[in-house]
Amino acid sequence: MNAAIRAVVRTAIFNNLEVAGVMNGYSGLLKSNFVEMGSHSVSKIISAGGTILKSSRCPEFLSFEGRKEAVENIKMHGIDALIVLGGDGSFHGADLLGKEFGLPVTGVPCTIDNDIFGTDFTIGYDTAINTAVKAIDQIRDTADSHNLLFFVEVMGRHSGFIALNTAIATGAESVLLPETPTNLEQLCNYLEKGRRKNKTSGIIIVAEGDEEGDAQEIARKVKIRLPDYETRVTILGHVQRGGSPTSNDRVLASIIGYEAVMALLKGTYGVMTGRINNEIAYTKLEDTYSKKNKINERLVEISKIIST
Repeated sequence: MNAAIRAVVRTAIFNNLEVAGVMNGYSGLLKSNFVEMGSHSVSKIISAGGTILKSSRCPEFLSFEGRKEAVENIKMHGIDALIVLGGDGSFHGADLLGKEFGLPVTGVPCTIDNDIFGTDFTIGYDTAINTAVKAIDQIRDTADSHNLLFFVEVMGRHSGFIALNTAIATGAESVLLPETPTNLEQLCNYLEKGRRKNKTSGIIIVAEGDEEGDAQEIARKVKIRLPDYETRVTILGHVQRGGSPTSNDRVLASIIGYEAVMALLKGTYGVMTGRINNEIAYTKLEDTYSKKNKINERLVEISKIIST
């Protein structure tokens, strides 16, 4: 997100605009927590994870009265337009600001889940996958050395993008996704077949939102069915949300941040700026939270074939 903030600030300044940052998301709008931002404000942040503007939950913003107060604060400080960095919840709020009060808004898709409709990739997704891949490569060393079956849980309560691509990249034996039915009997049969071929270690990637439960629960069920396997569970958790961003994420964030400012200058409001097939795409904010990116079924099939 910092790379996107940097691009927004410097693009705006290049176009003779003044920039204010809002601290702590929508909560900052309600508390008038604005900070003046110049080119120096975003120096050396492109390699930093997270966001220098911070983020927070804001239940008050869910009400019309809360949003009205936010817009009053925006106008009081002479702010003409808003660029919102976030996911579908943030974009829902931004869309309401535009529809209810006529505020010019654009969105920049930032979420590791990659489930935002209107862009091939969201900012943070590539970094999250690479973080997970690095961790699982290290787990593989332990699994192979000690003949262990690891169940590795990655983020994705409703989305299996991280799990699927991480599984392919690490050569995992199987991947369990929220979008597809999980057949534990079939999984156990597959693992049993591997043991008969003297394959005594393995990696199973589990998206946290799988229908059969989290990695702990699935490992427990498999252990009952296959008591001879030594099983371990690793939950990667929030390590996937931090760390220095990959070059792909830095470039994507820089391009989309730039285009978000240019959209406002062209009078294109109420949209999220994304990239589809390497081309800039504008998607109505309403579509970003009413629709979802779908998992690539072909990749699911590829993952099954090359893991056997």
